[in-house]
Amino acid sequence: MITVVALILSITICKTYGSGSSFGKIFKISTFGESHGSGVGVIVDGCPPKIPLSVEDIQKELDRRRPGQSRLTTPRDEDDKVEIMSGVYNGITLGTPIGMIVRNKDQKSKDYNDMAAKYRPSHADATYDAKYGVRAIAGGGRSSARETIGRVAAGAIAKKLLSLYSGVEVIGYVQRVQDVELTEDLIDHDTVTLEMVESNIVRCPNEEIANKMIARIDEIRRSGDSIGGVVEVVARNIPSGLGAPVFDKLEAELAKAVMSLPASKGFEIGSGFRGTLLPGSLHNDAFYIDEQGRTRTRTNRSGGVQGGISNGENIVIRVAFKATSTIGKEQDTVTRSGEETKMRGKGRHDPCVLPRAVPMVEAMMALVLVDALMQQTAQCGVFSGEVLEKLMIEQEKEKDEEKEKEEKRDAQNSDKLNSLGKKLSGLGAGVGEREKETEIETEKEL
Repeated sequence: MITVVALILSITICKTYGSGSSFGKIFKISTFGESHGSGVGVIVDGCPPKIPLSVEDIQKELDRRRPGQSRLTTPRDEDDKVEIMSGVYNGITLGTPIGMIVRNKDQKSKDYNDMAAKYRPSHADATYDAKYGVRAIAGGGRSSARETIGRVAAGAIAKKLLSLYSGVEVIGYVQRVQDVELTEDLIDHDTVTLEMVESNIVRCPNEEIANKMIARIDEIRRSGDSIGGVVEVVARNIPSGLGAPVFDKLEAELAKAVMSLPASKGFEIGSGFRGTLLPGSLHNDAFYIDEQGRTRTRTNRSGGVQGGISNGENIVIRVAFKATSTIGKEQDTVTRSGEETKMRGKGRHDPCVLPRAVPMVEAMMALVLVDALMQQTAQCGVFSGEVLEKLMIEQEKEKDEEKEKEEKRDAQNSDKLNSLGKKLSGLGAGVGEREKETEIETEKEL
């Protein structure tokens, strides 16, 4: 009996909460696959129909994420060619689930033999064992950054939808590697371009700072260690009104999205933690009316979101990524059976995840924004301003017509009452005359 109850409870919980592999409410994605399995991919549900979509639209984003693209990334040799398996016909989306898969081709599972018995420091090995009691050892399974292939593929669709809707651009870049930083005075969120970002292997849009970042990563790489830093992403041409108050604030959704990425350790929007150093008089974004009559802000310390809702300014976020956990130096650890031991990292890993993390953060931001756009349309965009105005005019017309009918009915009723009054008055007069005649005749007879 207890076993049956536990089974029913577990099924109910899984149906209610899922298993952590899905994201989104209307534009929803579910990723699948392990690092050293046959492949990884994603199911995208909720994409509108009749949207032009090609393999090239997806592949150009995956090429920015793929391994082996420079000496700063893992040497694992994967071309990461995507296959669209469903939801698209003759280059047009059908409105049905879009299935995409990338086949794994360059697995070297023997590099992970030690992991069957030893836990890698700061990896998910021990926690996966604690949760599931079993795990895919080779490549780290689902905890591997290869899982993000599905996110980037889905994000490519989200980017296209946003671009078609209002010309939205989502552009990310490496803002800091350890203490080598691209400061605010060296970047313009309004003018930074993808070409500027892609002009070097570290994906920093400033050549001088990029060279310093590359030198720092090379220095760490040669020592057998790893390094972390910060990715900054700006979204331009965002419609105002996206997001919701209280629990579903836009910045809360963005934070959840990017903090679900492997190795992410911190999130900021707008002024972030530095904003705590300013008094309100300096931190507030003053409003003004621009030449097109739009309400704008002269500064953007809010990062494009106020009260959990987009205000039409650039949305600017930053995500901190820790140093890669697997390194070539010997470290203390324990075995699965609970014995203390040592191990040196094996396998092929990025000395710094930042260059490849850029398209990942962009993808998660785009997924949040397109989902928020669809939620806004579902709740507040069913009736356009013109439709609502037409409805109000029709309602006023109906009210006027009903009022006119009531006035006519009142007039008709009044006429009927007047007519009835006259008839009753005439009838009364006739009765009076007959009574007089009767009295006269009675007097004569007497």
